[in-house]
Amino acid sequence: MLIIGIAGGSGSGKTTVVKKIIRALPNSAVSVISQDAYYKDNGHLSADERKKINFDHPSSIEFELLIKHIDWLLSGKEIPMPIYSYVSCARSNETIPVKPTKVVIVEGILVLTNAELRRRMDIKIYVDTDGDDRLMRIIQRDIEERGRSFLEVLKHYEHFVKPMHLQFIDPTKRFADIIIPQGGANQVAIDIVASRIRMNLDEEKTAYENNN
Repeated sequence: MLIIGIAGGSGSGKTTVVKKIIRALPNSAVSVISQDAYYKDNGHLSADERKKINFDHPSSIEFELLIKHIDWLLSGKEIPMPIYSYVSCARSNETIPVKPTKVVIVEGILVLTNAELRRRMDIKIYVDTDGDDRLMRIIQRDIEERGRSFLEVLKHYEHFVKPMHLQFIDPTKRFADIIIPQGGANQVAIDIVASRIRMNLDEEKTAYENNN
């Protein structure tokens, strides 16, 4: 099993990169684990308290559960990936079953901030996109998907997203094996990553056939 970590700032285009990598690989070879599913359950908080949650700080993620689930996949076990709602800030009672596959992609803004999680990654990727481009995507996403007003998005960006990006997320570039500038628009870099993954899969297949 190949564990790939894909990080980058909020709105950097990580999801587009993940989708393009998946399309370049064999069917059913890839599972995706989203960091966002592992935000701590804060459904018990009031509406005003939920607005103060800092989703861009490493402490907002239940890394212990995420790492445990990665270990389960590595041991061949299916995992119950949580379902998290940004609107209610709570986890659903339902989960998403994720089966072990040849490639597991762990993606999210903070996945390279945790040393234990990094140690389980075979390839670490950072998606690096200009701050203005990221802000435009954040505005559109938060209005459409998270029910925030334009002014709420800007306030949240100023007080949480930007300072946390500078303090925690951008510095994790130094842990990356590969940096993809321009996000999903950089098809050349994505093709190189997909080619390296296919090469690894071919090597595993050859090794398995030689031992059997």
